[in-house]
Amino acid sequence: MKLSSVKNFVIFKGMSDEEIQSALEVLRYDKKSYEKGETILHAGSTTRKMGIVLSGSVTVESIDLLGNKTILSHISVGDFFAETYAFLGNESMAVDVCANENCKIFFLNIGNITTSYHSSFESWKTKLITNLLTISTRKNLFLSNRVFHTTSKTIRGKLISYLSFISIKKQKNEFKIPFDRQQLADYLNVDRTALSKEIGKMQKEGLIICKKNHFILKESMYKEFDIL
Repeated sequence: MKLSSVKNFVIFKGMSDEEIQSALEVLRYDKKSYEKGETILHAGSTTRKMGIVLSGSVTVESIDLLGNKTILSHISVGDFFAETYAFLGNESMAVDVCANENCKIFFLNIGNITTSYHSSFESWKTKLITNLLTISTRKNLFLSNRVFHTTSKTIRGKLISYLSFISIKKQKNEFKIPFDRQQLADYLNVDRTALSKEIGKMQKEGLIICKKNHFILKESMYKEFDIL
């Protein structure tokens, strides 16, 4: 893979071309393609590789003993997954990572950072670990946001929390979310039919306009729920 294709990845931030090349030699990268619905990493398995999405998107999912699915996060182009498991190496994964659509994934064997040595290893090791820490910290913030979205006792409360978060993040009242209706229900941990009914009610009340995964938050919603 060409250096120009990976040098802008966040994990290589602040590193020279020579340092990135040295890192790639030690971390033994590879690239794989997956079809929509295919499981990339399985719960219960271990991995020494972190993934970077080159195209398409993936979801991080948890399925309980009764078969109920919860979507914990959506990973889009340029984002990362499994970095913590890869760094620890022997920690069994508690989640599945699945292809949300046809996608290409760039893998880095992060586990090698603690076991391999290289003549120029120290010149990039600190930078890469610092970048890895930044990535993991941002991921923790994202997961914390999901907790806020799911704490409400009502479907409307959960939906408003999520939509207002996206609106604030994008600084727009019109946006697309990365989930279809079933995935949104899985993410908010609610029944899909009940979620659709609540979205319908909110449209009738003039709070939102929704078409598939495209939302417009009306001024009345901002005023009623004190968003922004």
